[in-house]
Amino acid sequence: GCLEGKEVRKEIAYWITLEQGKTTADAMGDVWRGLEVVEASCRVGSEMLGDSMQNLSNGLDTISYRVPLGVCAGIAPFNFPAMIPLWMFPIAIATGNTYVLKPTERAPSASLLLTKYLNDIGLPPGVLNVVNGGKDTVDGMLTHNDVKAVSFVGSNKVGKYIHDVGSRHGKRVQANLGAKNHATVMMEDADRASTIKAIVGAAFGAAGQRCMALSVMILVGDLEESRCWVKELKEEAEKLRVGSGFVDGVDVGPLISKEAKSRAEDIIQQSIDDGATCVLDGRGVTVQGYENGNFLAPTIINLSDESYVDSNSPIGNPAYTEEIFAPVLTVLTVPSLDEAISITNRNAYGNGCAIFTSSGGAARKYQYEIEAGQVGINVPIPVPLPFFSFTGNKSSIRGDVNFYGSSGVHFFTQLKTVTSNWQYATGGDLGGVTMPVLGKN
Repeated sequence: GCLEGKEVRKEIAYWITLEQGKTTADAMGDVWRGLEVVEASCRVGSEMLGDSMQNLSNGLDTISYRVPLGVCAGIAPFNFPAMIPLWMFPIAIATGNTYVLKPTERAPSASLLLTKYLNDIGLPPGVLNVVNGGKDTVDGMLTHNDVKAVSFVGSNKVGKYIHDVGSRHGKRVQANLGAKNHATVMMEDADRASTIKAIVGAAFGAAGQRCMALSVMILVGDLEESRCWVKELKEEAEKLRVGSGFVDGVDVGPLISKEAKSRAEDIIQQSIDDGATCVLDGRGVTVQGYENGNFLAPTIINLSDESYVDSNSPIGNPAYTEEIFAPVLTVLTVPSLDEAISITNRNAYGNGCAIFTSSGGAARKYQYEIEAGQVGINVPIPVPLPFFSFTGNKSSIRGDVNFYGSSGVHFFTQLKTVTSNWQYATGGDLGGVTMPVLGKN
């Protein structure tokens, strides 16, 4: 349809790169991953099916089915201006709701264009609506009597506020918050070249501004061997080109704001002051023609340059404790898989994690013992396709119903159950003053 036309995708991607900064190729991926949810929403009818049972008693039938909530609302972040809105309103509309979308004020054009195109191809007026604004607009959505459900993706502080206020006003709320995604590398048997390339892409792609970015790498095995891995990791990261997202061959675009750049640089310095080794320092990078841009080159912080990390003690270095949301990768080394799992599980967040190994036993142990809600086995960013659901957990989510897939359908609908009594003749028993008990006198 209209939204799948190449020129349309290019226009949306252009505005994403202009406003948000990610590379054109990454912006096209942003649009494509969102359109996958649109396609999945077209088969939503089977997810709306209910249950039925006939003749529970003489003439008594019960059916249940899913019905829409009414007016739903979404508050979208800056890092995926097309994909995240497309996580929200297509399923809501397909299940029979109307929708009010508030895009980020930093990159609103993708949402506006998606709404325009849908209206152009015949979506009835008022089904999908866009509102712009800040906190006052959000508060209006959270407290309005007609709004039944609110979806949010973004920062911890804002997400907790939206969940608390929305819940107090009787809304269903699904809120995806922060993350600190860990990758465990079994140095003894992982494919070194492909693993390093995968981690570099997952850590530094989109300038690290992904809620599923790999921001921590745990190397398992010999400490001396880990130094070789870190050296090769640095060499691979140095190949990435930093610059404008519109320039062919650029791998890492700018951060979203000067404040984001300054915060990331401050955390890097704090981590060094606290004893970390800065293997690759991306501060101070300059891009010709964009000397005042918000650029930070790939940065690698090693917390295990001299010794193993103690898995029994909390890790206090800010490069580990903070969600930096920038192209910064923190490296730890531990002797065993058990310690890697322990460290990962002690992390408050649970969006995702990954293990790189050629051992089926290690992979299976990791899969079953790890707590994070989305696990990649030799997959660096395990974001499920839309016939599954996005299943982050722990402190990465507020609310208990996930985005898209079956969970998304359940979020935007509620069950209605109808019990009917149809007798063949008049004068049948329709009940009395006592509690009805089927088949009992």
